[in-house]
Amino acid sequence: MPLRDMLAALVAVTAFGTSFVAIKSGVEHMPPLLLTALRFLFAALPAILFVPPPRTRPVLVVAFGLAFGVGLFGAMFIAIKLGMPAGLAAIVVQLQVFFTMGLAWLLDRERPGHEQMAGAVIALVGMGLIGWQRFAGAATLPFFLVLAAAGFWAFANFVSKRAGASDRLALVVWGSLVAAPVLIGLSLLIEGSEAVAAALLPPAWSAVASVVFMAYPATLLAFSIWTTLLSRYPTPVVAPFALLIPVVGLLSTHMAFGERLAPLEVVASGLILIGLLVGLRGASLPRPSSP
Repeated sequence: MPLRDMLAALVAVTAFGTSFVAIKSGVEHMPPLLLTALRFLFAALPAILFVPPPRTRPVLVVAFGLAFGVGLFGAMFIAIKLGMPAGLAAIVVQLQVFFTMGLAWLLDRERPGHEQMAGAVIALVGMGLIGWQRFAGAATLPFFLVLAAAGFWAFANFVSKRAGASDRLALVVWGSLVAAPVLIGLSLLIEGSEAVAAALLPPAWSAVASVVFMAYPATLLAFSIWTTLLSRYPTPVVAPFALLIPVVGLLSTHMAFGERLAPLEVVASGLILIGLLVGLRGASLPRPSSP
């Protein structure tokens, strides 16, 4: 993997990581499903006026939009609204790395190397420690919601891989268009029209800033980079970079909100980072395919 693509991966994970600050700030002033809907509505509009539909089967666009829009972020936003610390959510959602590798292994026969398997086991121990810490308290539902979000992220990765060499930016933009109306409908059904009206008339400035950041740097830019890399390299080469997201998430949420981790969660976070380093050391680095 050339240095250019490595730097691009770092840009994507930085945007992903700092988006947890925007999520927490946004759900303090707006219902979570409505906030998610606005994120993807503005990611799609006005971009669809300039970006043609992706050259792939429409069912893949729909599946991608539902998985990463409704599934991944719908569950994530609700979990943080219900009290899941944003920095901790940034760690737990990285189970998507192992779910993604598992799907690639089962369905695409992309078998991880021994070092990548060892890294996954080490990081999984860290995830287990965090889960044990959560079970010791009362916040189990948010924890399981983040686990569900990780599963949806893995499925979105799998679908984007299936979409092949089509325009990755188009997949993100048109997938966002699929997600937005579904999320609006769910918001009206679950959160209620009164709550939606109260949040929008007028919206809090922090909620507006949250939507803008999540719609553009954290959706259009970051997911475009991420899906492009997945189209060029085997999944086990790309997926471990996502384990850098917790580092950015923890640092940014600590700086923004003063969030602190319990000692056991600090140890668990360290194990996750060690797992990343072991996994990356064992990754094969093939030449990228042509754009």
